[in-house]
Amino acid sequence: MTDVLLVLITAPDQTSAERIATELVEKRLAACVNIIPGLTSIYRWQGEMHRDPEVLILVKTVRAAWERLQETVCNLHPYELPEIMAVEVSDGLAAYLDWVAAEVRTNP
Repeated sequence: MTDVLLVLITAPDQTSAERIATELVEKRLAACVNIIPGLTSIYRWQGEMHRDPEVLILVKTVRAAWERLQETVCNLHPYELPEIMAVEVSDGLAAYLDWVAAEVRTNP
C-alpha cells in the first residue's frame, strides 16, 4: 500500500477540466493530471435521467493533500455536486510513486 491516490473527477467540458487541472498542479496538490475527452455519462439527477457528454480528469496525488484537493475542486467546479472520488494506489513503479509524493506539497 502507498499514500498515492488516483482521483477521478468529471467535468462538463475541456475548458473546465483544464482550469481544474492547471490549478491542482500549480498549487502542488497534484503531481500530474490527465484529461480524457469523449466521455458519456448516464445518470439520474433530481429524479430525471440524464445523458451528458463529459470529460474525465485523472489526478495523481497523495492522501495528505486529499482534503485541500477536494476543497479546491469544489471551488472551481461548475457542478452543484461534482464527482470527486479517490482510489488508493496499492502498487506501482516505485520511482513514479516517489515522484508523485515529491511533487505534491502536503502543507499549505
